[in-house]
Amino acid sequence: MSAPSLANAIIKRPWLAKMVKPIAAWYADAAGYRKLGLRADDLIPEESENVLLALKRLPQKEAYDRVFRLRRAFQCSLAHQLLPKEQQTKPEEDYPYLSPIIQQVEAEAKERDDWDAAVVQRK
Repeated sequence: MSAPSLANAIIKRPWLAKMVKPIAAWYADAAGYRKLGLRADDLIPEESENVLLALKRLPQKEAYDRVFRLRRAFQCSLAHQLLPKEQQTKPEEDYPYLSPIIQQVEAEAKERDDWDAAVVQRK
């Protein structure tokens, strides 16, 4: 199950979105994962069945790129170094690639559970 999000409530209020956007950009930069060449969706733990199923549904190139980013970040972490500026993830490159698939898998699981719990009544 994915974490609860306030994003929809913030997006519905333009004045609030205008206030929160710079703080969110600062926080994403301060988190440091971009300096290791990672994207935000690379940080999602792989412990859930839904996440594992979503990873299997990734296109082959995207899955390869994800593994490459994770290995490169691990090497940088071991060496206690950051990537050069030109290799770091830029904010426009940090788009969600796994989250939409996870949401789709969760919706399918919920629908499956709803159908399994359905009761058929005879007239």
